[in-house]
Amino acid sequence: MRRAPTVLLTALAPVSWGSTYAVTTELLPPDRPLFTAATRALPAGLLLLLLARRLPKGEWWWRSAVLGALNIGAFFPLLFLAAYRLPGGLAAVVGATGPLFVAGLAVPLLGQLPTRRHLVAGVTAALGVGLVVLRAAGALDALGVAAAVASTASMSAGTVLTKRWGRPEGVGPLALTGWQLTAGGLLIAPLALAAEGPPPALDGRALTGYAYLALANTAVAYWLWFRGIGRLTATQVTLLGPLSPLTAAVIGWAALGQQLTALQLVGMVLALGATVLGQRPARPPGPADRERSQSGHQQGVAAR
Repeated sequence: MRRAPTVLLTALAPVSWGSTYAVTTELLPPDRPLFTAATRALPAGLLLLLLARRLPKGEWWWRSAVLGALNIGAFFPLLFLAAYRLPGGLAAVVGATGPLFVAGLAVPLLGQLPTRRHLVAGVTAALGVGLVVLRAAGALDALGVAAAVASTASMSAGTVLTKRWGRPEGVGPLALTGWQLTAGGLLIAPLALAAEGPPPALDGRALTGYAYLALANTAVAYWLWFRGIGRLTATQVTLLGPLSPLTAAVIGWAALGQQLTALQLVGMVLALGATVLGQRPARPPGPADRERSQSGHQQGVAAR
């Protein structure tokens, strides 16, 4: 019960990310995904740095750069590339397999063996998201598929490393989030300038959209996400990710006049059920579980 508020607050992050598509299509200039990614990340990171008044020290300079690249700098461009090149929400389905990526990476990096319940929840969540977002489509684009897989792997690796490294003593999630968003934004900004040219002219609608994305959708949402990683298991946090495409589907129905079919509703029930299942506390480990966990931990230490 004491973990429930943390789960609910962390869940607000993917719920917020589910609004990105509607804000982008309704308020922002078209065909500027990298500019949008940089505008989301860099101002949000600088704002959090100003609020936290803490800079990295020692090894946390390169750790912040690595985490910023995995969670933001590589993830954002790869995600946009996949979304532009893949049909029918396939990028969202690949993204919904994130819990399975995290479960696999947690073995060598955290010494944690995945439970059967988490594996079942991960597969069920991906199936449910697929029923919600997939549409009939032609041949798949190989580059788009590669980008979708790479974006999911990047965010999953960033989540697991964030859990493994924790935070420096006396540093809160606000500063850690600011370090990562700033590092990621600094990676994306020159790429956006080279690929898309100078920033576009912005009207009031666009400024409102970018302000929302930078503040609520990025600064607050990523702070809640990294705060949750520090308090929950990596798999629990990642199993909240399917709430993002589900929220996007609900917003599309409620605000954009899109229809929801019976099959999509079944997919929502499956994905939500899997998300709830993944948050249930694990049973106390027995002797055999402790022996397997110790073996996995030793393998993880050896890999480090």
